[in-house]
Amino acid sequence: MTALPIENSRASRRRRGVARSGPTATGNVRSNPAPRSRVRATDPASGAPGIATLNATFAELGVPRPLVASLAEGGIAVPFPIQAAALPDALAGLDVLGRGRTGSGKTLAFSIPLAARLAGGHTSAGRPRGLVLVPTRELASQVQAVLVPLVRAMDLSVTTIFGGTGQNPQVAALRRRVDIVVACPGRLADLIEQGHCHLGDVEISVLDEADHMADLGFLPVVRRLMDATPQEGQRMLFSATLDNAVDVLVRRFLNEPSVHSVDPPAPPASMVHHLLTVAPADRVGVVAALAGGSGRSLVFTRTKHGAERLTRQLAAAGVSVVQLHGNLGQGARERSLASFAAGAARVMVATDIAARGIHVAGIDLVIHADPPAEHKAYLHRSGRTARAGADGVVITVQSPAQAGDVRALMRRAGVNPLAASVSPGSALVRSIAGPPAAKAGSAGQRRAAERTVTASPAAGRGAVAMSVGHGGRRRR
Repeated sequence: MTALPIENSRASRRRRGVARSGPTATGNVRSNPAPRSRVRATDPASGAPGIATLNATFAELGVPRPLVASLAEGGIAVPFPIQAAALPDALAGLDVLGRGRTGSGKTLAFSIPLAARLAGGHTSAGRPRGLVLVPTRELASQVQAVLVPLVRAMDLSVTTIFGGTGQNPQVAALRRRVDIVVACPGRLADLIEQGHCHLGDVEISVLDEADHMADLGFLPVVRRLMDATPQEGQRMLFSATLDNAVDVLVRRFLNEPSVHSVDPPAPPASMVHHLLTVAPADRVGVVAALAGGSGRSLVFTRTKHGAERLTRQLAAAGVSVVQLHGNLGQGARERSLASFAAGAARVMVATDIAARGIHVAGIDLVIHADPPAEHKAYLHRSGRTARAGADGVVITVQSPAQAGDVRALMRRAGVNPLAASVSPGSALVRSIAGPPAAKAGSAGQRRAAERTVTASPAAGRGAVAMSVGHGGRRRR
């Protein structure tokens, strides 16, 4: 792959006032052998926010008045712990390393400083000043949704860049001098190599869900993209876990970061875990019985083809269901998510692309129709329920042959599930599912709905162009 351009015209960029070590012979690699906290906004012993910080309002944390008003209009008045901990340092221009589960409030923890610190500057065509790298299209869209009201309040603009849809609207947004780009690494690297985008003016870079990007194999292109940003820019990295792969990014790109870790890796107490052993012939029947209750369910499979097959089987059983996986085009993925979020479909069958960055309130059941391969995936999948203080139930369906592997998985995840052997008609299955929901229309209606969901396979650059950018207002 062609090397991404690195631009070092430092005189044209605003200084942060924070000393930076110079580049080494290997490129823009900082000589900081181990990250250390420059400003301790968290309790030294526990890593939790100090009492004064924890009880502070957004205004007391230093958030500009227009952003405080924008947050209030959206019903956000009290900072989450990760926001209370990280915002003072991020607003001061320090590099930030934050750890917290998906749903802990990390997005606002970096979105607020992006909007606050970029306000009033000048953006050139094709040269954004803010960059957020994310692993999936869905997360890109959701980060953009959080940013839109904030950037509007500060007279800025934001757009998303990702594959699976035509690039022309994305190129057009860059030409309109968009201030902040939220991007998946592959498509952004492609546009840079085509000459549509340059990262030489980036003042603030954010790596969101860094561990998931590592799991998906994005680290080489992420390193190239980050190397293409100015070394003296502010950098923030947020991740659910800080393992060895993430540590490579921390050591390479963050300069003495302020470190914040505010919640434990264990599942919340309001989450009940069930381990159901079923005969292979009963697997679909048990999943259909669980998903046939009146609650909202998110069902995980290991493969795209498995998700397609299970969706058809649940639809045939009268379950109101949509699907989300990599074989769907962007339009179909967005329709599925919108239908599930609005309650038009009570059940969504998905691969692990829905394990992170999918913020849908009120998911009652997470069903592992296929047990995941490793414990981190289990925790991320399960974290789609029991959010914002609500209760939630997680069910893992295993065959007898899978029992040993699943037992080891649960042990690594720190979960002690309620175990039982069941069939589709078992009283325990009926109890977990709750009152049955009405069947989802006639067989003809179900087939028509299924065709609507599956009619848009991913088509790469040949897909119909969809504009998901927000142009915002341009400063004169």
